[in-house]
Amino acid sequence: MKNVFLVSLTLASMSILCGCYSTSETLSEADYGSNAANFEKDTVAKSSAPSSTYVFGWGSLPAELARPRGGTTQGTPVELAPARMLPLAEIAAASSSFEKDRAAILSLVGDYRTSFHFMESLGFYPEHVPTRPYHSWTTEEVRVLEDRGDFISLQHTLVMHFEMEDGTVMEPMVMKHWRQDWTYEDTDLHTFRGNATWVRERREPESVSGGWSQSVWQVDDSPRYEAIGRWTHDGNRSIWTGENSWRPLPRREYSVRDDYDVMEGFHRIVIVPTGWVHEQNNWKRVAGDASIVPEYRGHELGIDRYERIVSPSLDRSDSYWEKTGAYWGEVREAWKDVYENRDHFSMRSKVEGRSQFEYHFEYAARLKAGEIYDPAKGAAFARETIESFLTDSKGKARY
Repeated sequence: MKNVFLVSLTLASMSILCGCYSTSETLSEADYGSNAANFEKDTVAKSSAPSSTYVFGWGSLPAELARPRGGTTQGTPVELAPARMLPLAEIAAASSSFEKDRAAILSLVGDYRTSFHFMESLGFYPEHVPTRPYHSWTTEEVRVLEDRGDFISLQHTLVMHFEMEDGTVMEPMVMKHWRQDWTYEDTDLHTFRGNATWVRERREPESVSGGWSQSVWQVDDSPRYEAIGRWTHDGNRSIWTGENSWRPLPRREYSVRDDYDVMEGFHRIVIVPTGWVHEQNNWKRVAGDASIVPEYRGHELGIDRYERIVSPSLDRSDSYWEKTGAYWGEVREAWKDVYENRDHFSMRSKVEGRSQFEYHFEYAARLKAGEIYDPAKGAAFARETIESFLTDSKGKARY
């Protein structure tokens, strides 16, 4: 497999590669339009193409609509790991429901070929037409950052191998990806409320009994969403199902849509012989106070597949975390303080024309290149950067 274009490890390319659930987003205004009106006009124009292709859930669609949008970069071939028997031995051997849950969460660790698949299944407005499905992929490592028994933090790291046109394989590209934190019987959450705003939500202990919250963080460790869910272990089936929750739009959507700004839905994580599958059921909602009668634009289904691999090696991530891990630890601590001390906060999308991840990634890139880390300066930079993006940072919960 050959790479379609050369990868440049600049901050500009990072802004393309670091979108949540997007490995190599190459969207353009010519392809999809810069706003919802152009997006719909584009799909209508392409719908006149004479050829058609079958698309699950839609039947026969014009070929241009059936062709997925998303990443186009191709990497070196992967070798998949052998499938495992279910239930996993560590889950079957666990002595309690709590330990079975822990074994299931820790089974998410490993090296994967990850593919992301999303399809808009319906629309709620008269002019709605089918839109192109989304597909991208990557190879990534999931590692344990912290395990305190009732708290487990898992870090995803992209490690991409690209084959050049002359057949040589370039040095792997290593990039910090998203993070998921699991907390047992979590009663103190910060949930997304639309308009780049997060609000503390206190839960009664009985409402979270036996449950685990999954808190998902962006590539720069800023918050994304948090939801309570429960693991069920039934014979050879282990599944975590989250409660209905709100989430900000991922890059694959906000780069082409501006007619809604909240995803509302639930998630499922399923352990399978080849790894695990993350299922999403998402309603596309116009933001507003939760008490207001909602307006929905559409609905999408998503399946993210995490397939275990034995090659290529993703060990290059070890060097990255050895050099940058202390700084990212300070970033996490800074966000921990925000969560402990603020009932309500909102975030700016840019400060001085730059996104938050650009500041953090630039600092980490200097450490990766060999700059000696100064803990005091690193901690100060992390906290000052995060604070500069916060608004209403001392406000109380309004919802």
